[in-house]
Amino acid sequence: MNPVRALVVDDDPVALAAHTAYVQRVRGFVVAGTAAAGAEALRVLATTPVDLVLLDVHLPDMSGLEVLRRMRAAGHAGDVIMVTRARDLDVVRAAVAFGATQYLMKPFAAGAVRAKLEAYLAYREADPGPLVAQSDVDGLFDALRAPVDAGGLPKAVSRESLDQVAAVLVPDAGRTAVEVAQDVGVSRVTARRYLEHLAETGLAERALRYGAGRPQVEYRWCPGGVSGP
Repeated sequence: MNPVRALVVDDDPVALAAHTAYVQRVRGFVVAGTAAAGAEALRVLATTPVDLVLLDVHLPDMSGLEVLRRMRAAGHAGDVIMVTRARDLDVVRAAVAFGATQYLMKPFAAGAVRAKLEAYLAYREADPGPLVAQSDVDGLFDALRAPVDAGGLPKAVSRESLDQVAAVLVPDAGRTAVEVAQDVGVSRVTARRYLEHLAETGLAERALRYGAGRPQVEYRWCPGGVSGP
């Protein structure tokens, strides 16, 4: 099966970078494009093959719901995961009415995005054969209804800051707490606290960087979700 081509839409640069990184780290997905506004997202959809859109509700030029409405009006049948802080029931109902596949509430950690994407991939890859009964149809959609457990966070760890720290980690190159602190704009102590949380939850792995002076601990994203030694 070809990878799922995803478009990530969010007007917050930090969130856009974090969500893009999350998608890239899940097997079976590639990022086909990103957009920071509704009109930009519609232009990408008009020119680029996209299977799935991670779509924020609050955009600077139009709401995500309007983007979704225009997508459908233009005949774009791609699936949509609404990604938003909006907790208004009317917004949720409107998203469902316009054909949103799933709804992901902010704030969330990388695990929540991974769970949603893996559930969506299971839905796309399902091959139940001929749908001859209601139970066959129900079974096909059960994957999309799989509960998401984003995991609790310690009191000293916020999801927003955790997203920022996670966004600067990659699998192929280690980053020290000092380097991450400079990129994110926090203290070294704060960066290390978040990096240690990622390592303890299996989302990052530790290694030693040798050079002049004492070895430094560096952290890299762990795609398989298994922490290193």
